[in-house]
Amino acid sequence: MPEADPSPKQLRELMLSEEPELVEVMTCVFGIQPHEARTYETLLSRPASTVEELADALDRDRSNVNRSLSTLREKGLATRERRLLDGGGHVYQYSPTPLPEARTLMHDTLDAWTSYVHDRIDEFGE
Repeated sequence: MPEADPSPKQLRELMLSEEPELVEVMTCVFGIQPHEARTYETLLSRPASTVEELADALDRDRSNVNRSLSTLREKGLATRERRLLDGGGHVYQYSPTPLPEARTLMHDTLDAWTSYVHDRIDEFGE
């Protein structure tokens, strides 16, 4: 399960936001950068995209998109499949973890972090 590492600033901002968006919640819960969460959001509407296609859609450099995709894969938020090209060679296509599964990951990650904090609170003064 991915580890959460929300900063106090991120938690405060999330709690003060009246209606936090997916990017804000993902950034806080998974400890990822906003551009990484936006990459996930873009993948939701463009599954099976290549790095080049995502770079065009996001108006970002391919190397930056590739790093974002690596982070999303590490967090369990994206998958990669190799597709053979007709003329030879291959290309990788990326798809998002479906939103219902991503919601479960967010809940599980936040629950694990909350449990850790509760345990730490209980250890104070021992």
